[in-house]
Amino acid sequence: MSDSPRDLGAVPPASSRRVRTLALLLPVVASALAFLAWSQTWVTVELADGRVVIAAGDSAAPAVPPFAIAALALVGALALAGLVFRIVLGLLQALLGLGIAVSGAVALSDPLSAAQGPLTEATGIEGLAGVSALVESVSTTVWPAAAIAAGAAAVVIGVGIALTASRWPRRTRRYDAVRLAPADDAGRVDRLDAWDALSDGDDPTAR
Repeated sequence: MSDSPRDLGAVPPASSRRVRTLALLLPVVASALAFLAWSQTWVTVELADGRVVIAAGDSAAPAVPPFAIAALALVGALALAGLVFRIVLGLLQALLGLGIAVSGAVALSDPLSAAQGPLTEATGIEGLAGVSALVESVSTTVWPAAAIAAGAAAVVIGVGIALTASRWPRRTRRYDAVRLAPADDAGRVDRLDAWDALSDGDDPTAR
C-alpha cells in the first residue's frame, strides 16, 4: 500500500473544514428556527361575540415538526457520509426545507382554515362554512413567515451542500493504522480501503 499524502489522511485545508462545519451547522439553525416558529401563535381570530381564538403552529401547520426533525437527523448522516451520499442528503435536505416552507405558506394564504381546529373546539361547530359566519376578523402573526424563511433557508442550504460536497475534507482512512497486517488479512484491508474510496466518490479501479 502506498504512503501518499492522501492515504495518510493529510490535514485538510482550512477552507474545506469551514465548508464542512457550515454544512453541518446551518441545517441545525434552520430547523431550530422552524421549531421556534411552530411553537408560537400563528393565527388570531376574533368572533362576533367578542371571543378571541388563537391558533398556534401545532394546529396551523402540524407538518412542520416532522420535516424539521428529519432535517436534524440528516446532519448526523452527513457527518459520516461519503461524496455521493452527501449530494443525495443535500438534495433531501432541500426537499424537507421545501415542505416546511409550503406548510407556512398554506397557513399564511388561508389563515381561517389553519385555525379551523381551535375554532371548532371553541364554537362546537364543524366545517368552515358554519364557523366563518361567526368570525369577525382574522389576522396572522409574523411566525408563519418565519417558518417560510426557515424552510427557504433549508432549501438553499441543501442545494449548497450538494454543490459543495466535493470540497469537504477527505476522511482519514480508518484502517491506515493497520499497515503491518498479516498477509492473509491484506486482501481484506485492501477491500475495506477500496470501499472507503468508493464512498468518497473515487473509483479505486482507476488507479
